[in-house]
Amino acid sequence: MASSSEYLEYVLDLLADVPEVSSRKMMGEHLLYASGKLFGGVYDDRFLVKNTEASRAVLSTCETPYEGASPMLLVDMEDAAAIAAFVAEMLPELPESKKHRK
Repeated sequence: MASSSEYLEYVLDLLADVPEVSSRKMMGEHLLYASGKLFGGVYDDRFLVKNTEASRAVLSTCETPYEGASPMLLVDMEDAAAIAAFVAEMLPELPESKKHRK
């Protein structure tokens, strides 16, 4: 099941305090980036983030975004300031995005 555009807008509103947030549509779902780093996504109308030390300090529910994927953490809060804080703490733990060849 693909995520709805309404849910994506809701998540992007929650991420309004995170600098340089962008989304990229991928096979009906949406990948989320901050400052060019992939930190999470919207999968089946669920807001999931990568499993890092910073995200584990705040979130505890693991879910698999799709069959065969690594587990991610479900964002089950609506406090935009708290979300912005842990996403900012996650970014140094994440690898730089790979440059694609054309």
